Amino acid sequence: MSPLIEQTTLSNGLRIVTERIERVETVSFGVYVASGSRHENASNNGVAHFLEHMAFKGTKRRTAAQIAEEIENVGGHINAYTARENTAYYVKLLKEDLALGIDILGDILTHSVFSPDEIERERGVILQEIGQANDTPDDIIFDYFQEQAFPNQPMGRPILGSEEIVQSMSRDTLISYMNEHYSTHNTVIAAAGNLEHKQVVALVEKHFADLATHIPPQAVPSQYVGGIHQTPRKLDQVHFLLGFPCPGYRNDDYYGSMVLSTLLGGGMSSRLFQEIREKRGLVYSVYSFASPFDDNGIFGLYAGTGPEKTGELVPAILHELRRLFDGVTTEELARARTQLKASLLMSLESAGSRCAQIGRQLQLYGRVIPTAETVERIDNVTDADIVRIAHKIFSAEPTVTTMGLAENIPTPQEIHEILS
Repeated sequence: MSPLIEQTTLSNGLRIVTERIERVETVSFGVYVASGSRHENASNNGVAHFLEHMAFKGTKRRTAAQIAEEIENVGGHINAYTARENTAYYVKLLKEDLALGIDILGDILTHSVFSPDEIERERGVILQEIGQANDTPDDIIFDYFQEQAFPNQPMGRPILGSEEIVQSMSRDTLISYMNEHYSTHNTVIAAAGNLEHKQVVALVEKHFADLATHIPPQAVPSQYVGGIHQTPRKLDQVHFLLGFPCPGYRNDDYYGSMVLSTLLGGGMSSRLFQEIREKRGLVYSVYSFASPFDDNGIFGLYAGTGPEKTGELVPAILHELRRLFDGVTTEELARARTQLKASLLMSLESAGSRCAQIGRQLQLYGRVIPTAETVERIDNVTDADIVRIAHKIFSAEPTVTTMGLAENIPTPQEIHEILS
């Protein structure tokens, strides 16, 4: 671990990790709770996201307006997000205002009051957010994709929840979820920037003293299933997603799957972009992605095209997947590895990105991974690894999701036969 990175575990189990970056005048500070939508059940789906919204709506010491004003009075920024496996709260401030940021985040995470009036107001905001997502085809299709890949289980449910469940979400449900899932034992606090580790530890000890200390419940294990989901809708484009199970964060093939995704559809030089867009002109947008989770992951390919072009688009994509089985060139493998490494190294120039990175690494792996180790793991991915991983991923049961007036879409069985 770099001498600029320091780590402390408090007596209550709360872990703190910091990285000192002397060349900047700011500090980013984040609280990462290993609790997200996959920790919900069918009746409270959306509660993690609703709770994240409510954290900013008033505490015993501050109103919602005061939370915003105190941060913005010093030129700072405060925000949060909910994911499937974690929820994050973070601030970015000038270095001299770090104490204020830690005070406010500690306050909202240990002393929120959940005013009934604020709950009703925020309920309306979230319903608008859900409505906006539903009106955005290339957004909502990913929810349908996830649901088809992991049906009838927490991993497959939408992060925002449904309108029906959000409409009936009670104050007791919010408080109960927070009391059960927010604990020192599944929370990591990270900071990066012009800071002193001892000061951060002292401030966290003071302002997070009331964070619960029980062992939170584990997430329900996820089981990839696959299948097909089609949503006919009168649109100018057909939105198409094809997915397969892929390695999770802890799998030995994690880095290989990331290199594979970059090579296949990670940029303008990628196989999908060059063949599907540049040579055939079938799409404006086409890309691939590898989304790892704690215990597994999902590999996906997205494309949007005109309804009359789907009969050509899907076979062309499947042809590119099959071509991977024949191997990759030295040049494209080197390019994909370099793209990944460049993205990693560029992220180190941002205190905010560095804060999120060391926080999540500590949460996932129990340690901060040295940059040199990550670079080495990427460099060690071989062409044989790419072929082997491609065979493993693309020979699995596929997930097919479309939105629009899609025609000539192969069934999962047909796709499986083509790629086997």
